[in-house]
Amino acid sequence: MGRGKLRIYLGAAPGVGKTYAMLSEAHRRVERGTDCVVGFVEHHSRTRTEVMLHGLELIERRQLTYRGSTFTEMDVDAILARRPAVALVDELAHTNVPGSRNAKRWQDVEELLQAGIDVVSTVNIQHLESLGDVVETITGVRQRETVPDEVARRADQIELVDMSPQALRRRMAHGNVYKPDKVDAALSNYFRPGNLTALRELALLWVADRVDEYLQEYRGEHNIRSTWQARERIVVGLTGGPEGRTLIRRAARLAEKGAGGEVLAVYIARSDGLTSASPKELAVQRTLAEGLGGTFHHVIGDDVPDALLEFARGCNATQIVLGVSRRRSWQSVFSPGVSATVARESGPDLDVHIVTHDEAAKGRGLPVARGARLGRSRIIWGWVTGIAGPALLAVLLSQLVPELGLANDMLLFLTFTVAAALLGGLLPALASAAFGSLLLNYYFTPPVHKLTIADPKNIVAIAIFVGVAVSVASVVDLAARRTHQAARLRAESEILSFLAGSVLRGEDSLDALLERLRETFAMQSVVLLERTSEVDPWTTAAAVGTGTVVRPEDADVDLPIGDTMALALTGRVLPAEDRRVLGAFAAQAAVVLDRQRLVDEAEKSRELAEANRIRTALLAAVSHDLRTPLAGIKASVTSLRSDDVEWSEEDRADLLEGIEDGADRLAALIGNLLDMSRLNTGTVVPLIRETDLDEVVPMALGGVPEESVDLDIPETLPMVAVDRGLLERAVANIVENAVKYSPTGQPVHVSASALASRVELRVVDRGPGVPDEAKNRIFEPFQRHGDAPRGSGVGLGLAVARGFTEAIGGTLTAEDTPGGGLTMVITLPIAGDGPPVSPQLPTSAVT
Repeated sequence: MGRGKLRIYLGAAPGVGKTYAMLSEAHRRVERGTDCVVGFVEHHSRTRTEVMLHGLELIERRQLTYRGSTFTEMDVDAILARRPAVALVDELAHTNVPGSRNAKRWQDVEELLQAGIDVVSTVNIQHLESLGDVVETITGVRQRETVPDEVARRADQIELVDMSPQALRRRMAHGNVYKPDKVDAALSNYFRPGNLTALRELALLWVADRVDEYLQEYRGEHNIRSTWQARERIVVGLTGGPEGRTLIRRAARLAEKGAGGEVLAVYIARSDGLTSASPKELAVQRTLAEGLGGTFHHVIGDDVPDALLEFARGCNATQIVLGVSRRRSWQSVFSPGVSATVARESGPDLDVHIVTHDEAAKGRGLPVARGARLGRSRIIWGWVTGIAGPALLAVLLSQLVPELGLANDMLLFLTFTVAAALLGGLLPALASAAFGSLLLNYYFTPPVHKLTIADPKNIVAIAIFVGVAVSVASVVDLAARRTHQAARLRAESEILSFLAGSVLRGEDSLDALLERLRETFAMQSVVLLERTSEVDPWTTAAAVGTGTVVRPEDADVDLPIGDTMALALTGRVLPAEDRRVLGAFAAQAAVVLDRQRLVDEAEKSRELAEANRIRTALLAAVSHDLRTPLAGIKASVTSLRSDDVEWSEEDRADLLEGIEDGADRLAALIGNLLDMSRLNTGTVVPLIRETDLDEVVPMALGGVPEESVDLDIPETLPMVAVDRGLLERAVANIVENAVKYSPTGQPVHVSASALASRVELRVVDRGPGVPDEAKNRIFEPFQRHGDAPRGSGVGLGLAVARGFTEAIGGTLTAEDTPGGGLTMVITLPIAGDGPPVSPQLPTSAVT
């Protein structure tokens, strides 16, 4: 049974019509005969959306009771038992009521997909986990209900439901989104035009990135090399010279002219290196490119123009930015240069910008290294120069200047031998020396036009010519090979320097390292494989590129890393001399993988150590603090049951009161322990509602004497968006702690006030206070400050209070009370600062 397909309707804000679009799609599928059911859809009393539910089969929801209230959630078991072809599941980021099958609705959807059921769902852009900080910056509201980006990216289809901010605000004003009493607050807060425009841009850019991923996959699967100008991608060709900064800035300005433009700075080094490249300058240019929002790439290629065009077409670039050549004017006679070659061979799908700069025509400073691995064209030109050149020279000299002299003739022939060595290497030069000596003998030594020599001096001269020619050719070839080796070592050192720098910088992204390796050697894919033993199958630890393999023997290049790991590359066969650098990449990949696993293990160890610390403190609390009230209860009950003493009614009342006090203390201790356990396991799920503080705070004071608290909560305070139960527990713990440390006759003062977009609740006592260095420590579990007596609690009250406060989106801090004492400040968000949460409003507008 295959996995089901997920289709997501993505919107920028509540009310753009995601649910309506999903229901319309359901009706189309039903008309085509598809078995489609409604797993969970909220119409939020919107008439048009409610009408769309008619004619569709609805799966009855599951009812859950939580804190005395009844809620309904999607019944995953009922859908799995029904096994439809398609299930509609609204609000993918929704948090389920405690007691549900899964904590999040996207986990319910994952179960349906695993069962082979196709799912159509909806989500707003603000609920994507990676955009939480961005959305909070834009709207001022932190989204508490989120869905991991990977869940959305794995969707088989993503459709953007778009609407202009003006149209959405008109819909709201007409009452098509929220009820009339909520419209004004929403329009003046969350649904401001600026907020909606920014959220819309986020949605468009996120969908554009996802579409780009689909496009790259399609191009890779169909081996499409030509550029599709679907998005502006600008490649900047760098040589390491000082003009690179100008080119990067110019490319950034070009990218800004089109929304979503992307800049890719690439430095292409020949396999024998670029001797004019400055590592320091390249580092500066890398920083500049990344600072302007672009990326930097280092690629090795034997032919710089071809490698640059291959890189540009591989990343589907639309433009290439190059600088005017730094070579002198006369050097263009021998080669047109990189810029001219790229412009000529780019074709109609790539625009090439040649940018002027201050370094134009000033020279490169250092000559470009020549390599021993010569191309076919150079070898051919070497043979042509070494053979055709002397033949043409012999004809010209014999016809035009026959009396030039044998010594001068030899020097001219020697020139062609040296040229053949420079172009084609040693063999063309040796052939040129031999052929030139025959031509000298035939045309210029008596008797001419015969392969005999009459004068012995001429024999010595020709022998010297051959010796000099062979020696010069050997020296030139040796120098070329040494230059190649030095230049190649320089290129390798740059790569190894990058790897060493990544180690020093602590970079631990394995995918980024493998992508760098793929780009450096221009490979199609790179895979890091591992196995536990020689008989076990290989598993993929990390992979980049397309066309990855699952076994080293299936790759074009494989490099073992120890006994249990291997690096596999596909695309082309690398020469043997590249394996040294490849080995450095492989070793670094193994180190990064080990580092990632060590970090994960360290985090687990830290969690285990923290759990062990809490467990130890809990045992200490159980052994003493919990036994104290139990001992009092036991003593009082034993006394009441005693037949030896006749207790008066007053004494019996005192003993019963002691039992009740001990039970209350025991219940409070156990409640705090359970609350701390819930916070540590992450099972606290707040239900945010609009709440008045003057309704919650008085309820939290039931555990302290009435005269010990002075309450000042104005009725004019704005409503706050909190979980009433969690806030009540937090305030109760704080007030009880303040009363415990307050002097007799000094009541604790509890007040509240509104500041900007928040409400501050202050609990002020006149006790001994807390030093500045201990203000954070008092919120840690199992902490008592100062000389608090044993039996007064396990030190969890403030820890639980801070945990509950943060769970509902607030903060809890400690300040000094002027004149002595401690002030606890709870900061809570005002409900009107963002879309409110209520049963009549969509959950997606709140969290």
